Amino acid sequence: MEGMELAAFHIISNVGTAKSLVMEALYAAREGEYKEAENKLIESRKFLTEGHHSHHQLIQKEASGTQLPFSLLIMHAEDQMMSAEIMSDLVQEMIRMYQEINTLKGTYSK
Repeated sequence: MEGMELAAFHIISNVGTAKSLVMEALYAAREGEYKEAENKLIESRKFLTEGHHSHHQLIQKEASGTQLPFSLLIMHAEDQMMSAEIMSDLVQEMIRMYQEINTLKGTYSK
């Protein structure tokens, strides 16, 4: 495996790990473990960034005049990267919501 295929799998692997960590962050927040949730989000960003680096390299190649072939594998990798980004944004907001809900629960139970 080389070139485009390797880049695609590198993107898919990294953003897949990022998505898993984002979901782990959400599950931790649901249990009230906000520090663990934050740590999972920080770790997920590292993997997402790594996927972006691979993607950026492909964009640079094409921008410099190298014709890159159409690839369903690259299209899938880009789709996975976009869904990981969207999930990360939504989960961050959901974690804030869990925190607010738990704060309100504490206020009303006193």
